[in-house]
Parts: sequence; C-alpha cells; structure tokens
Amino acid sequence: MFFLLFVIALIGQLFTGHEQHNKERKEQGYPPITVSEYISSGHFIQATFENWESEFLQMALFVVLTISFRQKGSSESKKCEGKEEVDREPSPKRKGAPWPVKKGGIYLTIYKHSLTIALLILFLLSFVFHFYGSLKNENEELQLKSLPLETFGQYIFSSRLWFESFQNWQSEFLSVFAIVILSVFLRQKGSPQSKPVDAPEYETEK
Repeated sequence: MFFLLFVIALIGQLFTGHEQHNKERKEQGYPPITVSEYISSGHFIQATFENWESEFLQMALFVVLTISFRQKGSSESKKCEGKEEVDREPSPKRKGAPWPVKKGGIYLTIYKHSLTIALLILFLLSFVFHFYGSLKNENEELQLKSLPLETFGQYIFSSRLWFESFQNWQSEFLSVFAIVILSVFLRQKGSPQSKPVDAPEYETEK
C-alpha cells in the first residue's frame, strides 16, 4: 500500500515539478523542456533525493537509538527495565533460523546489524545523489545566467547544499519526537504504533 502511494506521489512530483520548472524557465526567458529532459535535470534529482536522504537518516537513527535509549510510557520504546526478546543472542538451533545465523562468524555479525547497515547505505547513496542533483541544478542556473560554474570541491561546502539537508533533517527528527511523546498519552485502536486503549500512560509494554 505504501509503495503504491509512493509511486503515485513520485509521479505527482514529476509532473508538477516539470510544470513549475518550466514556469521558472519561462519567467527567465528560456524555452520549456520535455518531461524526459526534466527527469535527468538537477531540479528533479535534487528534489527527490533530498527527501529520501532525510527519511533514511531518520530511520537509521531511530533503529540505532532505540537499542540503548528508553522513553517511559512510549509504545515506540522498549521496557525501561529488563531484557526483551530482541536483545537475546541468536540461536542456530532455532527452527526456521535464517542461514546467516546457522553459518555464524562474519555472516552472523553482519546479519545482526543488517537493518542499520542497509538504512545507512541508503542514506549515503541518497546523499550522494542529492549532492549530484543539487550541484547540477546550481550549475544549470549559473549557466543560464552566464556565471562561472561550481566545482564538486566548492559545492560540498556551499550553504545551499546544507540548507537543503538541514531543512529536511529537522522535520524528520521532529516527527519522530512527536510520535514517541504522543504515543505516551494518545491511542489509536488497532494500530501497532499505539498501546492498548486502556493501558496506563506510563506503561512501556505494548
């Protein structure tokens, strides 16, 4: 369901972004570009991966920080005391255990942290594509103004790149903070993100 919503939203972004970009080009006295040209433009690449980057960073940090940190009463937190099922060491004798667990060694070590590793890799890839798209978009704008182009080395320290990143990061961190705190006091019947409706506010167990 979420993947379908993602595809719909991405298509919506593509066509509305194309229209907006051509509107800006028209205002500057330049001819419009086609949708196929827009897909490879810095404007589209930067806008897309700028958002993906912050999402993957948020999820990677959420996974890592919930290992050690607790929030009393939140359905997003482990219990404040004692060990949980996810904390125990994996057993190769468990029925249906994945092959890295049975293999052991480096395979098990990687598998034990594979979720965090995958999210961090996706974050880094998204940041690289965001950087590439943002630089390309900046140089496309500079070229239209007949100004000197930015190099990779110059742009990595530019305020525009980091402004684009920080404006997304802060919103992601705020949204996670909100769900963690609000889940202490508020409920949604039937949702695994909520505690049972009749659960006490400061009960950490779901």
